[in-house]
Amino acid sequence: MKRRFMPAAAVLAVGLSFSVVGCTTVGEAAPSASGAASSSAPAGDKDKVMVTVVKAQTIPWFQRMAEGVKSFAERTGIDARQEGADDVAPEKQVKIIEDLIAQHPTAITVVPNSPEAVESALAKAREQGIIVVSHEATGMKNVDIDIEAFDNAAYGSDIMKNLGECMGGKGKYVQFVGGLTAKTHMEWVGAAYDYQTKNLPDMKRVETPIESTDNQETAYQRAREILAKYPDIAGFEGSAGNDVPGIARAVKEAGLQDKICVMGTSIPSVASQYLEDGSIDKIFFWDPALAGEAQLQIAKILSEGGKITAGTDLGIEGYNNLQPMAGQTNVFVGTAQVAADKESAKNYKF
Repeated sequence: MKRRFMPAAAVLAVGLSFSVVGCTTVGEAAPSASGAASSSAPAGDKDKVMVTVVKAQTIPWFQRMAEGVKSFAERTGIDARQEGADDVAPEKQVKIIEDLIAQHPTAITVVPNSPEAVESALAKAREQGIIVVSHEATGMKNVDIDIEAFDNAAYGSDIMKNLGECMGGKGKYVQFVGGLTAKTHMEWVGAAYDYQTKNLPDMKRVETPIESTDNQETAYQRAREILAKYPDIAGFEGSAGNDVPGIARAVKEAGLQDKICVMGTSIPSVASQYLEDGSIDKIFFWDPALAGEAQLQIAKILSEGGKITAGTDLGIEGYNNLQPMAGQTNVFVGTAQVAADKESAKNYKF
């Protein structure tokens, strides 16, 4: 039987953690996601165009990111918008990037479905002088800077520490990822698995990572299959924003919310109903709006001839003291991760 947590949030690092949005309209008044005060944009900024390409516009996580893109546009005067396909097919994302190259924007920021799939297109963009900034894509070669909300290995380990506590340190569990090519998802579950094998020997992962395509219905169906295959399953870990609520739905329908631990990446607005009834025990996240704004702020600095170095302050919560990632030449990390349970998740309005 799973253990219950204290109501307070377990914040894992200092810092912050819908309607479907297509190409966002610049110029409508809205508060800045970063809380930064609006200021008159330099004349040169008004001629810049920056486009954020996300995994899919239909995913609530990226609908929230669009709010940060809009906030950045209003704060800086730069023509910034968000684009994405209707699903996470890598070839659709590549096509969007290739179409953008022909328009020659100042910068393209991207959250890739498959880093390998977009490398060639991003190389073409940089050859034409387009600034490229990525997110959730450590190890990419054809980007100027990759910005991560936190250290991926630490994030994955923290999820497993919490899952292990919930499971009492024993029992069977499975891990879900949005895609086997989703680099950060694989890093999270890899670090979690490493932590489990070293520190929680009485726990057992019974399947290799299960692919959900970041689709809540798919995650639900895969979870039902796992429940049928392993009646004694004790834990689920989700990586994509749609994994955890999809899993929770299956667990709730089976009446097992008091016996099975469900944790992973999601946002409060999506997970709230399941946190409330115990189908989800804890969620881990960062604010996608702030991540979107951070990508664009980096592109702005680079477009002005600046550099990103250790200690760079983007003026965005959780991204006030960027640090280089060990072993990488173009990756910087912030301190923007959050863990929240039923009570503390209510403090976040997205």
